Amino acid sequence: MKAVHDRVGETGSQDGILEALADPARLRAMTFSELVGASEHIRSFLVDRVCRSGGHLGPNLGVVELTIALHRVFDSPRDRILFDTGHQAYVHKLLTGRWQAFDHLRQAGGLSGYPSQAESVHDVIENSHASTALSYAHGLARAYALQASLDRAVAVVVGDGAMTGGMCWEALNNIGATDQPVVIVLNDNGRSYAPTNGAFARHLAALRGTGVDGNSVPCEPGYQKRSLFEAMGITYLGPVDGHDVRAVEEALRHARRLRRPTLVHCVTVKGNGYAPAVADDKDCLHAVGVVDPATGMPTAAGKNTWTDVFSQEITAIGAERSDIVCLTASMLHPVGLAPFARAFPDRVLDVGIAEQHAVTSAAGLALGGLHPVVAVYATFLNRAFDQVLMDVALHRLPVTFVLDRAGVTGPDGASHHGMWDLSALSAVPGLRVAAPRDAIRLKELLREAVNVTGGPTAVRFPKAAAGSELAALQRRGHTDILAGTGRGDVLLVGIGPMAAQCLEAAQTLEAEGISTTVADPRWVIPADPALLELIGRHHVVITVEDGNRIGGAGSMLTQAATDAGITTPVHNLGLPRRFLPHAARDELLNRHGFRPDALAYAAHQALAGVGPYHHQPDQPAAHRLWQP
Repeated sequence: MKAVHDRVGETGSQDGILEALADPARLRAMTFSELVGASEHIRSFLVDRVCRSGGHLGPNLGVVELTIALHRVFDSPRDRILFDTGHQAYVHKLLTGRWQAFDHLRQAGGLSGYPSQAESVHDVIENSHASTALSYAHGLARAYALQASLDRAVAVVVGDGAMTGGMCWEALNNIGATDQPVVIVLNDNGRSYAPTNGAFARHLAALRGTGVDGNSVPCEPGYQKRSLFEAMGITYLGPVDGHDVRAVEEALRHARRLRRPTLVHCVTVKGNGYAPAVADDKDCLHAVGVVDPATGMPTAAGKNTWTDVFSQEITAIGAERSDIVCLTASMLHPVGLAPFARAFPDRVLDVGIAEQHAVTSAAGLALGGLHPVVAVYATFLNRAFDQVLMDVALHRLPVTFVLDRAGVTGPDGASHHGMWDLSALSAVPGLRVAAPRDAIRLKELLREAVNVTGGPTAVRFPKAAAGSELAALQRRGHTDILAGTGRGDVLLVGIGPMAAQCLEAAQTLEAEGISTTVADPRWVIPADPALLELIGRHHVVITVEDGNRIGGAGSMLTQAATDAGITTPVHNLGLPRRFLPHAARDELLNRHGFRPDALAYAAHQALAGVGPYHHQPDQPAAHRLWQP
């Protein structure tokens, strides 16, 4: 490291080293021996900062040398460097001058955990949904060719997990048929969240001469080590040690000189250089919260989450019913299916990062007489909407979708907020959607969902602690009444966990002499006829959901009331029609008007006949956020 310090004219200060690495001229002037020390420094920096704030640690520790080589060969931002997925771009951020912002990584107003166009001209696409970057690269290269910008290169780093998604192969099919100079850097660490499986994983293992477990394996008799990429018209270079800057750089320079579609196969180790990550066979500390950097373990005991509750209940249901089979898109542990997989290994399908295939495969399982449960982040179900609509719902198949991370998710930002599911699923004929308000209702509604035989169901819940039980006073139809008499001035309809805020708001309103009922529909799509009766017994109704205000469960309830000839005004409160930034979940909910006092204020405005979106310039800021 001393040589690096001397070169930047510093005494070894952290900022001095990072400043040198972020200067393209200085970075390219470093010797390979100096770059070894620089790589060690970057790893130490990442472990320190990410353990403080949480973030994607393992993936970034694995691409340190690879990213350094990229920035020595390609001149960003004139040359375009893309990442798929974007959670492996932390080193790229360091090499483009953003090291100081890591003190506020994934915090409100701070550095995004993914590439961000607002942060830097070096960030081209804001992607965290996998398997997309090759299509971007194909389009960029074509655009530069049409504009005669022949000196501009396009390089894309694609994780081997992302290569399990269908869009990658659609893009490769087109890239291989052109002479466009796209340089594909395949970051092959044998994992996405967990070890990558499937035929493509076996192919990569054969190319690197190892099994998927890393052990050396002999080739089958007559096997020729020709890559699938070459068969598609893409030049293949490798495999290359992805932790050897010199080897990676030489391969990249060769690829660039070829001026045609070329793939550089880099073999890396997820979490490389950090013993706790390498030893973690579950996910190599893929994404961490605040952890002890010495051990990689959480610094505080975690609370029972919604995912934990689902995990326990689906395993219990699996023990009772042999027809239950679960599917995941490369997220066995994050969605809570690992215990089910240990108990029933033959009844879990991890299809890779391929949500479309997961849904239609589930349709096939249902056609075969089983009841599939597709567990996926709510944001990633967006990718399979056509399959939900045409492959499952059109055939009225009993498939249950479990939507983890629904609503506001927090520090992962715009692409990970699960705020579109209710708007999208409300358009699907025959699909029923449940939103539990507490852990007991999650267990209850999950069992009801898997008992449905005439069509698809979905159960949604947030990324958060499950919270306390919210007992019902009575049930009418599918709807639970949590407070009030079922008639009066205001009806607050809380969607899922929003019921807790509605109960607090009701206490405030009751103290002010405003009779208030709080109802939880439980099954929020379609509208419960019993809930429509409740609407007719109140002066105003306010629905509250942590999803898009437009087209969500509240909108469906409003339409159902109108169709039934009910004249009671129904006001829908929810998230605005915009992409929300990264911040803590509670912080974002409060910022967008989900505090109990803001709900009470909205009720006052509705009763006054001005609607909860009206505001005066002197209103408190929290109330102004009710604007659409």
